[in-house]
Amino acid sequence: MKMISGLVLATALSLSASALAQDLPLKTLPDDGDRDYWLPQQVNKDGALEALQAKTGEKAVKFDGTQDKPIQIALIYPSADVSDFWARNYLALTKRLDELGIQYETREFASRQIEHSLQATYANQVAQDQDLYDFVIFGPSELATQADNIDKLAGTDGLTTFVWAFHTPLKYLKNQPAAWFDFSSAYGALKMCDYMLERLGKDVTYAMNRGIPGITDNQRSGDFKDCVAEKGNWDAVYEHYGEYQREGGFTGTSLILQAYPEAKVIHNANTAMAMGSVEAQVATGKEKEIFSTGWGGTGLELDAIRRGELDATPMRMGDDVGAATAEAIKAHLEDKADELPLVFLGRITVAHDQMSKEEIDNLEKEAFRFSGVGALKR
Repeated sequence: MKMISGLVLATALSLSASALAQDLPLKTLPDDGDRDYWLPQQVNKDGALEALQAKTGEKAVKFDGTQDKPIQIALIYPSADVSDFWARNYLALTKRLDELGIQYETREFASRQIEHSLQATYANQVAQDQDLYDFVIFGPSELATQADNIDKLAGTDGLTTFVWAFHTPLKYLKNQPAAWFDFSSAYGALKMCDYMLERLGKDVTYAMNRGIPGITDNQRSGDFKDCVAEKGNWDAVYEHYGEYQREGGFTGTSLILQAYPEAKVIHNANTAMAMGSVEAQVATGKEKEIFSTGWGGTGLELDAIRRGELDATPMRMGDDVGAATAEAIKAHLEDKADELPLVFLGRITVAHDQMSKEEIDNLEKEAFRFSGVGALKR
């Protein structure tokens, strides 16, 4: 057994993470010049992702060290929004840490996804108070907007930085975070494309409630749009940027229903906009006439599917991110950080209204094995 000094260990890990930025990519791709970020397969050592995925899904193996005090974790994320992704992964993180036998204390810095300046203020505060924290988990409001803050946190001595909800390490970061934890929006978009084409066929007219311009929306909305156009000749008649907010989904859908009645499918890029979209449809009695999608398979979305208001969503095995982060913390404390992938990706499947109650229930139990089934009470 060994005694862990959180500050000394985190300092060493922060320095090693900074050095890592200079060593990327591990593998090159022909289109590297077209992107300002690396893809997961370019930065993960062979087998590292699969090993962490397997460990995350297995029974916890206790931390083999000792602690003289709890580790201190700061969480900066847009948890004040409708999506329960943040709250669920906080629960998954803390419950998995409990199972691992790691003592910890957390402090949350909450914002809405459009409050970019507030997140910057929080990042500055955590960096200035570096002696108070061992780990910081940062869920950026938008990746490019918060890139400087990610760089700052990752380069702060004594602080090990993890990023949630993004999986595309930026090439231009001077200091790479120790790890990124996410579900692949591009993979989810292609899963939804294939499902929608199989179910609805070709030559479909549709509309979109997009999020905020940037990597996430480019993948969730843009990759879906390109896929259904190429494979099914689908036509997007209107694209509304709802900023990932319920109000944006409601406003966009209201406009679509009034001005583009030919659109029989509405693609929503996150939970909040999907809930706003459903609300607008129910208010006008159109929820049975429109095929609506969500994103993420959160508890709110699954309840909407059960009510017959939402038709399909790419469902993340949601607790994977929090549980994997706990396993990564354990690896850092045990001096095994070099075994981790730089980018962790959780699993995604499509949940839809043609599934039986038992099928949806079983998916939900697996996805939310730590945070619990059903919509979280806020």
